[in-house]
Amino acid sequence: MTSTSKADQSATSESVVEDREDWIQVDVRTSLDAGELLGVLNDPDVTGAWQEDDQVHLYWPAGRCGPDTWQDLKRALTQLGHQDPDHAVSINQLANRDWNAQWSRLVEPIRIGGVLIRPSWKEVPLRSGEIELIIDPKQAFGTGHHATTQLLIEWLQQLVRPDDRVLDVGTGSGVLAMVAVRLGAAEALGVDFDAVAVDCAREYAQVNGFDGRLTLAVGHAQARQPHETFNPTLVLANLDRQTLLASTETLCEYAAGAARLLLSGLLVEQRAEIEAAYAARGVYVKAVRERDGWLALEATAMEMCEGGLCS
Repeated sequence: MTSTSKADQSATSESVVEDREDWIQVDVRTSLDAGELLGVLNDPDVTGAWQEDDQVHLYWPAGRCGPDTWQDLKRALTQLGHQDPDHAVSINQLANRDWNAQWSRLVEPIRIGGVLIRPSWKEVPLRSGEIELIIDPKQAFGTGHHATTQLLIEWLQQLVRPDDRVLDVGTGSGVLAMVAVRLGAAEALGVDFDAVAVDCAREYAQVNGFDGRLTLAVGHAQARQPHETFNPTLVLANLDRQTLLASTETLCEYAAGAARLLLSGLLVEQRAEIEAAYAARGVYVKAVRERDGWLALEATAMEMCEGGLCS
């Protein structure tokens, strides 16, 4: 969602958490995207997050949360337009064994076209021609289970070219950048504003054996930093409405330089606003995909539209 973020300082495996006795599970009844909520909350002590139907589940070590935590969570929900944050939140305490059981129950391998994403503790035989990524869920969002991530992974399997230089802004776990490289892109750069998320993504890249074709760095969607000389041919922006609007100028500059844009992290009802903001800078939507009320948009500068036609 990334990440869609969104950072983590601790994995979810039993070996990592065995010295901690208790955990706090916070269930938030909301239609908000979990990655968007994590990004606004910006709490480094959140050690895990999961979105399931109309709830977001957040996890804290019991010793690292208290009244200030709940106030910050309510402020984040209010900032994101939630109408009744006081009644949306329920709090439960989990024993260590229940924490691990919770993750084992929720996190399953997922196939998205020819891409298999699985946690390290679940072995799955690869099918012919399939590519595999091992992603253990952490606060850096991007295990492939959210609709927006799935839409972009499906699209990448059709769009990636051997000469593509892919920029993944708000990379979170780095999953989209990694998929692009596995699909044959010449190189990919994933950037995220959160340094801990980038460290997490680098761990994933190491686990999955990526080489110098993949770079992960701290950077903002609204700026060309830190790699000003990186000229992408394909830009992935799986963000949220607010960040996509704030990043319009920079993303449209990439499009003006002949890059194709894949924008996601949007609800269906947010499409018109995003389209209008990008069209005002000469970038137009040419294709749309939808899943579970979420959208992914392909956009290009007017001169790049095939036959001069964009939807």
